[in-house]
Amino acid sequence: MALVLLRRRRPKGFPAEAAGLSLPLPPGAGGMAREVVDPMGSAMAAADVTVTALDTHRVAVRGTTDPYGFFLAALPPGRYSLLIAAEGLQPHRETVEVLAGAAAAPERVWLQPAQTLQLPTPGPWLFDPPHTAIRFIAKHVGMGHVHGRFERFDGGIQVAQDMTDSRVHVRIDASSINTGNTTRDNHLRSADFLDVERFPYIDFASTRFTYRGGSKWMLQGSLTMHGVSRSVSLDTTYLGTVNGGYGEELRCAALAKAELHREDYTLNWRSMLARGIAVVGPTVQLELDIQAMYRTHDTPTPPE
Repeated sequence: MALVLLRRRRPKGFPAEAAGLSLPLPPGAGGMAREVVDPMGSAMAAADVTVTALDTHRVAVRGTTDPYGFFLAALPPGRYSLLIAAEGLQPHRETVEVLAGAAAAPERVWLQPAQTLQLPTPGPWLFDPPHTAIRFIAKHVGMGHVHGRFERFDGGIQVAQDMTDSRVHVRIDASSINTGNTTRDNHLRSADFLDVERFPYIDFASTRFTYRGGSKWMLQGSLTMHGVSRSVSLDTTYLGTVNGGYGEELRCAALAKAELHREDYTLNWRSMLARGIAVVGPTVQLELDIQAMYRTHDTPTPPE
């Protein structure tokens, strides 16, 4: 579902509630609206917005604010995680309840200057699968985009005293790919694509953390898929560390993104096009929305 961007000018300081902003709602849908401003109260244009359904961990909406800092979205009823981020500013995350037929007035979100967030406690951290999602978006040849995710994975972060010496390992069960279409998923598991019988796992092992300022890091490493290993770089936003969840576990969170090229892993999309097979295109956008829990004496050590 596309993000609806507004293009309506209003005087600075004019209340959003009086701006006449509205969004036609399909039957049974609800509305979400935000006005995003910078620390000085000025409209924050082109801020990245991601809305994720909490029950499925699927991205429901992805886009940017309009030139005046607004966005509106029509969504099915449910609970969503809203993430708003802009370069050099602290990301904003909140949980939103969308009700059928409800179109609330835009709420103002102030993005604050990026702070040096407290880094995770040195030691082993384990991914928390119920609160972690590995998603991808691929252009479907001639038919828009395919959104998918991997359902089964494990991994962890070994945090060092010097964060740049830390390491990450992720192991994904390739057969757990899910795009919401059984026929397509079976084809993606076949020898034409992932060939899960020969290559059951997709592995990522980091080689270097590089600090880029604010909450931004570059995570470099090796991704092994379809029997081929290639170097990849993930643009990573560190979201901080909190005590939360059952038992008040210590948790950290991050969002990492990368672009993969299918032909780097010998997945030849051109040959399948020549055979008349409609496939996803040559590039795939990968996103890891991670929560990890600090390991205690009764939890296993993250994979090396």
